[in-house]
Amino acid sequence: MTVKDDSFTNWKNREEIAESMIPIIGKMHRERDVTVLIHSRSLVNKSVVSILKTHRFARQIVGEELSVTETMPFLQALTTLDLGPSQIDIGILAEDYRADSRGLSVEAFTAEAVAGATGENKIERRDGRDVVLYGFGRIGRLVARLLIEKAGSGNGLRLRAIVVRGGGDQDLVKRASLLRRDSIHGQFQGTITVDEANSTIVANGNEIKVIYANDPSEVDYTAYGINDAILIDNTGKWRDREGLSKHLRPGIDKVVLTAPGKGDVPNIVHGVNHDMIKPDEQILSCASCTTNAIVPPLKAMDDEYGVLRGHVETVHSFTNDQNLLDNYHKADRRGRSAPLNMVITETGAASAVAKALPDLKAPITGSSIRVPVPDVSIAILSLRLGRETSRDEVLDYLRDVSLHSPLKRQIDFTTAPDAVSMDFVGSRHASIVDAGATKVDGDNAILYLWYDNEFGYSCQVIRVVQHVSGVEYPTYPVPTV
Repeated sequence: MTVKDDSFTNWKNREEIAESMIPIIGKMHRERDVTVLIHSRSLVNKSVVSILKTHRFARQIVGEELSVTETMPFLQALTTLDLGPSQIDIGILAEDYRADSRGLSVEAFTAEAVAGATGENKIERRDGRDVVLYGFGRIGRLVARLLIEKAGSGNGLRLRAIVVRGGGDQDLVKRASLLRRDSIHGQFQGTITVDEANSTIVANGNEIKVIYANDPSEVDYTAYGINDAILIDNTGKWRDREGLSKHLRPGIDKVVLTAPGKGDVPNIVHGVNHDMIKPDEQILSCASCTTNAIVPPLKAMDDEYGVLRGHVETVHSFTNDQNLLDNYHKADRRGRSAPLNMVITETGAASAVAKALPDLKAPITGSSIRVPVPDVSIAILSLRLGRETSRDEVLDYLRDVSLHSPLKRQIDFTTAPDAVSMDFVGSRHASIVDAGATKVDGDNAILYLWYDNEFGYSCQVIRVVQHVSGVEYPTYPVPTV
């Protein structure tokens, strides 16, 4: 047999194993609220090739190949356990097992690693929590996709309604079409039908009421059977407590803003300060996409090296706030054509750091350039550190943070030598450290952080909503960094 035949046979064998994983992963998700991960990447509802590619990605960040032949025994071991709602990373399980020298069986090692999610320790499945989207633009539609994707067993977040202003004839059909097809993020994964008579969009079996209103005061959500809901405001029209309080109508318990909050509104970056949310807090903000991109790696660097000062320069994709062609705009420069120009503008991300990291005393400055790409941005974070270090040390540390720390859902890591912005469309992390571009000289470090300013940010929003709703389940093995 030739080498070529050997490679093809090996591929077919791995395809067969990945195919057998799919029903196990799906059943655990539907029946137990267990999400199976590979290095923080969910395998739920993934195809055979997607599962194999997710395993292959481990080579980039761990430096070793990860095969389904290694992870399948851990997945099978999980099926024998009395698991409660949780997220279980079989990639980390396999990696930790390699390093373990005690000679335990896969079954015994797995049972030990996920003990917090089994038997008397497990979390009981909770009733679902109603969610309402106020506004249905770029972020609103991506958040909707994520909520529908994560409906799973029906015991998590349930998208019950969307509130928009009336748009004339065929409004419902057009909005459903925008949810179904996206020029950047591709086709919706599933089926969408429209019930115009009942003003409802049905997506993968989820009935979503479309409510037309020009102001929050016009809506009584209990009239639609919605109670104790979390409302996600995607409009950015109101950003202080007084304005956002208008949403606290019958049926709404909490309000989450997808823009930086003003005044005393808490700005939350999941993974960094979400544990500081008070149980009785009804209004909070998820800050900006750029704040979410820079705060997790900034915290990681401060924890290890200390940060004395910093500057962030964001090279940001253009947004709907800009004009397609030159026209009047209330802001300086943003009236110039977005697809044709690089546009110098301001960012509030640097000042927002203080809200998310109040213990960080280092001054952080920032500026931004909008560039002619429709999605994915990069933040160049220049830091003066508290001690001297080396490039290799920083990269080893950040790689470890991306794999094993509580920030592993926020910070990703790539060693791809030819990485460009389009490679990160659809990334679920808040930011991705580009190892090849990183520069370190003594106590100065420059990090290049890619981020999908639409989808990655939407994932952070969902994580905050899961946390305040009580359906954010623990991850095993427990992070060690």
